[in-house]
Amino acid sequence: MDRPELSTVAELLKPITWFPPMWAFSCGVVSSRQSLIDNWELILWGILLTGPLVCATSQAVNDWFDRHVDAINEPHRPIPSGRMPGKWGLYIAIFWTLLSLICAWQLGPWGFAASGLGLLLAWAYSAPPIRLKANGWWGNSACALSYEGLAWLTGAAVMLGGAMPSESSIILALLFSLGAHGIMTLNDFKAVQGDTQMGVRSLPVQMGVTKAAWIACAFMLGSQWSVVGLLTQWGSPNAALAVLALSCAQLPLMWRFVQQPVERALSVSAFGVPLFVSGMMVSAWSLRGMEATVL
Repeated sequence: MDRPELSTVAELLKPITWFPPMWAFSCGVVSSRQSLIDNWELILWGILLTGPLVCATSQAVNDWFDRHVDAINEPHRPIPSGRMPGKWGLYIAIFWTLLSLICAWQLGPWGFAASGLGLLLAWAYSAPPIRLKANGWWGNSACALSYEGLAWLTGAAVMLGGAMPSESSIILALLFSLGAHGIMTLNDFKAVQGDTQMGVRSLPVQMGVTKAAWIACAFMLGSQWSVVGLLTQWGSPNAALAVLALSCAQLPLMWRFVQQPVERALSVSAFGVPLFVSGMMVSAWSLRGMEATVL
């Protein structure tokens, strides 16, 4: 049986996509107000789990069940190009799922449960008969919740020994998940042709590219401005001002994006998303200084 090269396996697991959940996990860690130095091994293990394991699994699962769509949109990918022969893509997805669950057990019941939920969402997102990604509203919601909110809350809960994260941390995690729905929509503009042919009802397919672009921006900005309001209410004006400034820096990118959605989606992903996630970390650090007075 032909076997894929290791470089092809790495390409299938897409290391570039690991950053968002690893970053969100780190935000949760910071928001817990626990010592970072004393818990460095736990933090390192959690980052390994959220990125190279759980997120990588989601990429392998998605590429296997999207191989027919990718043959139209991105034929150079490992599976449609033939560099990942036979059912190796499926075998790797299953193996990485099991490996993720085994490693998740090292983070205790909360880490195991959260990882299990994230893996369940990964399979439900791509695999029939559920295939949440067939509808952009459901698919992007599941992906955003898994990549941002679930990873954030896992980081906080693991640092707290499995205890429930604070109310303020939960609220911020959910708000940034809402914004991440818009970020996930950015990824759909490059695949409009293939999605249309294969019946994948992404938001650009459902709403048209211009309206979908406005919706993506509204999700991203609405969540950040809600965070600004909450941080101000919670007595952290400096953090609120920083998040507001970071969101305003995204406006020129977004304005050009809504004028040319397909051509400009990549620029918002490349330059706007780092500003968005910077606001996440600013918000997480703000909780360390004000947690006792919030609730």
